[in-house]
Amino acid sequence: MLRYSVLDLSPIREGGDATEAFRNSVDLARHAEEWGYHRYWLAEHHNMPGIASAATSVVIGHVAGATKRIRVGAGGIMLPNHAPLIVAEQFGTLEALYPGRIDLGLGRAPGTDMRTARALRRFLGSSGDTFPDDVRELREYFRGSDDRVRAIPGAGLDVPLYLLGSSDFSARLAAELGLPFAFASHFAPEYLQFSLQLYRRDFKPSQSLAEPYVIVGAGLYAADTDAEGQRLATSAQLQVLNLIRGAPRQLPPPVESMDGHWSPPEQAAIDARMEYAAVGSPETVQRKLETLIQETAPDEIMLVGQIYDHAARLRSYEIGAAVFRQLASTQAG
Repeated sequence: MLRYSVLDLSPIREGGDATEAFRNSVDLARHAEEWGYHRYWLAEHHNMPGIASAATSVVIGHVAGATKRIRVGAGGIMLPNHAPLIVAEQFGTLEALYPGRIDLGLGRAPGTDMRTARALRRFLGSSGDTFPDDVRELREYFRGSDDRVRAIPGAGLDVPLYLLGSSDFSARLAAELGLPFAFASHFAPEYLQFSLQLYRRDFKPSQSLAEPYVIVGAGLYAADTDAEGQRLATSAQLQVLNLIRGAPRQLPPPVESMDGHWSPPEQAAIDARMEYAAVGSPETVQRKLETLIQETAPDEIMLVGQIYDHAARLRSYEIGAAVFRQLASTQAG
């Protein structure tokens, strides 16, 4: 059965703060658990005024402690920013605290601008892309293969690894290592089909995974009407617009229309970025998700919604869950 899950950036909205963002994340996670969402992932970003989840493992522990059943994890940890041993210890600790509920998605990008990446100090004096070697090293810490250096806790614990990507690089690596692959189609849709084709074609079974497992990302801006869904989505559009212009800000409130806010090239760029966003009424959202499912045949869809009003964000995910139940009922019939 197709799974549906939440990707949360813990948005800090204009007029709000990180405390409010974390409170809202916990509330959304509790609701998502009741609505049948499979997992709840948080993403690592740095120096982003509108995203509160920079200390991702800390927020994961906070959310896991406030829920009971839903899987909680990283979507993802940006491995270039961290020593693999530290990541193994952090997620080993989380798995020891919340057994059987912790996921570890890994990304290759720094999750920030280059100035901030240098401030993170992971690769001072280093050159080259060490991501494949770092993933292998991290996996060995969880396996406890090296008696000289052990992740405690971590060694011997079952913390599932997922590779995240927005191009074919991580697709190839996930196939080679026999790991699940999550594609960031919620913001980089152009390489989706090519990357999934490569991953499925080249996949090699591993100890942890016998067959390819695909997660695709999709925006979710659902409301009772198409007009209201489109209005809610303007917050995300304005946030991306600020990012494109090199001036990232907190999540802005929605506007009635984007007319006058963006230039034609900016609109084209943001429309392309949101190609797989499901925006509108339940019926419109269902049609959009059905198209995505037909085009990609995923095992799971990860839904992200940067919505300013928390009650509206809850309602969007409630509608999303109802749509997936309807899709499951249709498939069963």
